[in-house]
Amino acid sequence: MPIIKPISDLRNKANEISEIVHSAREPIYITKNGEGDMVIMSIAQYRQLQKKLELYSKLSEAQAYRAAGDKGRSLSNVMKDLRKKLRETK
Repeated sequence: MPIIKPISDLRNKANEISEIVHSAREPIYITKNGEGDMVIMSIAQYRQLQKKLELYSKLSEAQAYRAAGDKGRSLSNVMKDLRKKLRETK
C-alpha cells in the first residue's frame, strides 16, 4: 500500500519521513492541496531504479535487433571473448 504524506510533513517531520523511506524501502508520495505532487525515495532505491531502467533499455535494444533479423552471437563465442578478457586482466 503506498505511503502518502502531505507536503507540510516535509517541513515539520523531515526526519520521520527519512526514517520511513529507509525502513519501508519504498517511495513516499507527497501531496499538495490534496493532489499528488512529488515522490521521495532513498538514494539506494533511486540507484536500484536506475539500474532496472538501464537493464530494460538494453533488453529493448536487444529485442529490436532480434526483430530486425540480427541473429546475435553464439554463447560459445561470447564465452571465449569473456575468458580472453579475464586472462588479459590478470
